[in-house]
Amino acid sequence: MDLPVMPPVKPMLAKSVKDIPPGMQYEAKWDGFRAIVHRDGDEVVIGSRTGKPLTRYFPELVAAVRENLPSRCVVDGEIVIVHEGRLDFDRLGERLHPAASRVRLLAERTPADLVVFDVLALGDDSLLATPQSGRRTVLEEALAGAAPPVHLAPATTDPAVARQWFERYEGAGLDGVVAKPLDLPYRPDVRAMYKVKHERTADCVVAGYRFHRSGPVVGSLLLGLYDSEGVLQHVGVCAAFPMRRREELVAELEPLRVGFPDHPWAAWADERAHEDARLPGARNRWSGKKDQSWVALRPERVCEVAYDHMEGDRFRHTARFRRWRPDRAPAGCTYAQLEEVVRYDLAEVFSAG
Repeated sequence: MDLPVMPPVKPMLAKSVKDIPPGMQYEAKWDGFRAIVHRDGDEVVIGSRTGKPLTRYFPELVAAVRENLPSRCVVDGEIVIVHEGRLDFDRLGERLHPAASRVRLLAERTPADLVVFDVLALGDDSLLATPQSGRRTVLEEALAGAAPPVHLAPATTDPAVARQWFERYEGAGLDGVVAKPLDLPYRPDVRAMYKVKHERTADCVVAGYRFHRSGPVVGSLLLGLYDSEGVLQHVGVCAAFPMRRREELVAELEPLRVGFPDHPWAAWADERAHEDARLPGARNRWSGKKDQSWVALRPERVCEVAYDHMEGDRFRHTARFRRWRPDRAPAGCTYAQLEEVVRYDLAEVFSAG
């Protein structure tokens, strides 16, 4: 491979803001695997956000890149899986399997799509120094003949359209809106763009915590919600406490510590138990050898957390602690409080803009 921009390349990133900023290019924020794709003839390298290769896990996309991208190019995009008209991150995560036979099977059963939203090089030319508006023009021309599973990400410079996308596209599993300054060069591994994400709040039962990697202080609180059968389901964690607060929480929560036999999630260490309920500590390809142990607490305290969106019956990302809710009873912390997002067909997203 001999391209003007060689792998590995870390993608340009975005910083969070509360409102959609004016005077920029706007795109939907896709919820998948960020990917920098290098193609030089038949040679294709798909790199992850960290620079590690994803190529072997998505053979169907390697073939699609050869069919739909220019013969020599470097593009930035997102690998997604579409299921029943919306993005499905859980199915995407299953694609990272060590067995080649399993990879081939999943490529047929749950094929992925590639949504392309930027171009870093074309032919012998590096476009890293080219402004965003110029790169978009090049990208639109380069992907004019592309067909699924390769898609050109819709983009607009109209903030009113961006607001509509922000409000509607969540129903298709998208994560918000990304805003890119029109004169912005491509800056790898720098938070030079802006992202506006949905934020909602929920009252959750605190049923345990994990220690922080730095030592015996609280790293994250384990959160639960009661389902319609009255079973406490693990829905995620909240974190991002100052270090001093992490130390204080250990002492504050000590009176609630309980042995696992007396806890609703007592079976967490049994892999079979995870098939019937959402429990903390499940081993998966993401956790690897990471310590999944945790401290059990009597489920008697409630906290309010902010979250982006749900993936099935859990928080898609780590939630943000907002405050304790001593006025709320744990039994009232159910899935019923969560807002139902109106579904929106992803096909409409691909055809927009």
